[in-house]
Amino acid sequence: MSPSLMKMWISLASMGFMFLAIILIFFSRYKLGGVFKFITALVAYILMIVSGIIIFLVVFSGPTPE
Repeated sequence: MSPSLMKMWISLASMGFMFLAIILIFFSRYKLGGVFKFITALVAYILMIVSGIIIFLVVFSGPTPE
């Protein structure tokens, strides 16, 4: 697998983490309560931070040679 294709799959996984974080934040704010609210919000914000770091690294790693 070429480096360009690997970067594409990594960034796609990062966008999936962001989507999952949005769903979890929605559930933690409007559907859940108590301890479950805190746990889902914590997981969601961790996923959002991790995906932001991954996207930052992919974007600023520069172009890949073909």
